[in-house]
Amino acid sequence: MRIHLSSVFVDDQAKALGFYTDVLGFVKKHDVPLGEARWLTVVSPEDPDGTELLLEPSGHPAVQPYKTALVRDGIPAASFAVDDVRAEYGRLRGLGVRFTQEPLEMGPVTTAVLDDTCGNLIQIVHSK
Repeated sequence: MRIHLSSVFVDDQAKALGFYTDVLGFVKKHDVPLGEARWLTVVSPEDPDGTELLLEPSGHPAVQPYKTALVRDGIPAASFAVDDVRAEYGRLRGLGVRFTQEPLEMGPVTTAVLDDTCGNLIQIVHSK
């Protein structure tokens, strides 16, 4: 068994697609119209057949209170591995990305937390 798909709830799918591809560097895998929404997934360019991230619309009534509570408490909705958190932090800051946590070393891991502009906090992490 392996993870095939994970999702983050986004306020605006078009805006999320732009952020996750143009800023974070993922590539679009699927874009299927479903009425007012889309089945919209992105993948890592390093693993195009790997785990897909569904940019899922935030339409369900339970989603907004959930997302609001996570952001208020500083809890990331997802975590993405990078080769070097400090380098990625610098690259993303240069693109105007807002971070809620600067790079922080915690034993064998370094993390930072960013705002994805679509209602979520996202953690980036690397291990020594």
